[in-house]
Amino acid sequence: MHIVDWLIVFTPVVVVAFIALYTRRYLKSVADFLAGGRNAGRYLLCTAKSEMGAGAVAYVSFFEMFQRSGFAVRWWLLLSIPVGLIVTISGFVVYRFRQTRALTLAQFFEIRYSRKFRLFTGGLALFSGLLNFGITLALGGGAVPTYLVLMACFLGACTFFTISGGQITVMVSDCVQGVFSQVFYLIIAIAVVLALSWSHARGVLLAQPPGHSMVNPFDSFSVKDFNIWYVLMGLFATTYGTMAWQNSAGFNSAAATPHEARMGGVLGSWRAFALSTMMVLLGVWAITYLGEPAGAAGVAHALERIPDAQTAGQMRMAMGLSQILPIGIKGVFVSVVLMGILGGDGMHLHSWSSIFIQDVVLPLRKKPLTVSQHLTLLRLSVVGVAIFAFTFGALFHQTEYVAMWFIVTMASYIGGAGACIIGGLYWSRGTTAGAWTGLLTGSILSTGGILLRQPASAGVIEALSGKFHSHPFTEFLLGHMGKNFPLNGVEISFYAALAALSSYFVVSLLTCRTPHNMDRLLHRGQYAVEPEAPDEPVISTPKKSRFHIYNLVGIDEHFTRGDRWVTLGIFYWSLLWLLVFVVGSVWYLIRPWPASVWVNYWLVTGIALPLLISVATTIWFTIGCWIDLRVFFRRLKTEKVDAHDDGTVDHGESAIAQPASAAPVRENGKQKQ
Repeated sequence: MHIVDWLIVFTPVVVVAFIALYTRRYLKSVADFLAGGRNAGRYLLCTAKSEMGAGAVAYVSFFEMFQRSGFAVRWWLLLSIPVGLIVTISGFVVYRFRQTRALTLAQFFEIRYSRKFRLFTGGLALFSGLLNFGITLALGGGAVPTYLVLMACFLGACTFFTISGGQITVMVSDCVQGVFSQVFYLIIAIAVVLALSWSHARGVLLAQPPGHSMVNPFDSFSVKDFNIWYVLMGLFATTYGTMAWQNSAGFNSAAATPHEARMGGVLGSWRAFALSTMMVLLGVWAITYLGEPAGAAGVAHALERIPDAQTAGQMRMAMGLSQILPIGIKGVFVSVVLMGILGGDGMHLHSWSSIFIQDVVLPLRKKPLTVSQHLTLLRLSVVGVAIFAFTFGALFHQTEYVAMWFIVTMASYIGGAGACIIGGLYWSRGTTAGAWTGLLTGSILSTGGILLRQPASAGVIEALSGKFHSHPFTEFLLGHMGKNFPLNGVEISFYAALAALSSYFVVSLLTCRTPHNMDRLLHRGQYAVEPEAPDEPVISTPKKSRFHIYNLVGIDEHFTRGDRWVTLGIFYWSLLWLLVFVVGSVWYLIRPWPASVWVNYWLVTGIALPLLISVATTIWFTIGCWIDLRVFFRRLKTEKVDAHDDGTVDHGESAIAQPASAAPVRENGKQKQ
């Protein structure tokens, strides 16, 4: 890279390092380290959390999918937009979890079920999470000499940021990185539009064999893994596993109010335009370059230095981009990836280390910890997780598609935990026995599917079969294991989730004697300890009407006028694309149009329109983030520390007192003291 590129890369990193040092002064309590004192606003939440999806592994995963399916899979993704937005707007799981005031998911499990269940789920989440985190560092392979040095530098920086101020530092630094990234996304997208020859891109996109079209979704059914079934099953699994995966656990409890947590999710839908537009444009440019003989030859020559075929395949598009990005833009792109690595790895380090202390060590201790001892253990745990991740990333050999690896490792926990979360938050008759059954059923089926898909599984069965090696049953097993296993990662997750939900429901019905006190769990009514509404006047919503759009979307009395416009805007936007999907599908089935029409469609809807929206959202979120950061620091200065708010549970209830820093309740626009 040119010196200009290096200056662009390191300038944001230096700024973030100073911020990490500055935020240390605000760390006063365990709740501050774990959840930022529950003081975060919506823009701070959604911008910081979105950095999880901007790291190097996210690009590798996206490029893997895009080079196999192109735009075609995006047509089927239109099906998921309305459902995903209704889930987000309603605050499904997120809102009620924030009402519990639990600092970790496993703490909620102890409140709702039992301490033994907390210990088991905490350990399971830690195990599956570390394996998932390790793969983000395994990409690239230990055979590249400089890779271990780079990995050590990244982890060292992330560890420093995380131990400085815990979730306070993670959120603030990720938010600032997110502001930089949002601007950089736009710069890269505009640069690609100016440099890309659409006529050449058009030719490459159209030059695909039948059944593997990159633009016509109805001519892409031969594309394995990334197709309509991948989308539909993934939609179910995503909804079912809402908030179950704990790689950013601190954000689940960090919102200033439950409503702010919900709005953070809604705003995240708007912010995603810039990142997705940039990634699509980079994908098109890389595919175009690789479709040219000179470009394909240059990338093939460069990939010869990577001995592992799987890693070389994953790096093909990235290597192409490294050869075509101009000076300055290359530095901007590397800066975006680097900030994503620092942001994502920081979240991982904070989450898995916190889960280890909060949900494995803390429940086993009989003597309570002082605040100083507790913070020391949390920081040591961060270092321990970093050491494990470095070791795992250096030794592990990646053999799966990145996206599939993520799905199957996450499913080993989410497969069972999703039923326990949904049932525990929304069903008073859910029992501890039902939770154990659902968790074990989902986790065993998911993990079993993972093992059966591994190439080594056939060898294990063959070695154990002995004299029964020629038995028809043994031959049947060997013929359906490893690469021949009939289900992919998404399908395994789908069926495991169905089994977990069913077993949770049946066993809970059979074992429930007394319904759980949901008002106490969610701190409602006489158990309330903080306001739920934001600190602006609220808009009253219709309650007597049998049907109203507010009820469908999930808008309630806590939505301000601005909240309502933002929410309805993204909702109607999703309905528009659902209509486009229905009309377009029916029209095509009646009278198919050529692939050239699909190319023009994607040019407008996949590139031009999102790019225009990205300009507006970049300005919008930059202003919103700076306002939220000022409010966040003001709340941290004035908060009163509750030493008991450390994640411990006493007789089925969190050991917390009335929070002094809670925002005042407002009723009909008037403040209620």
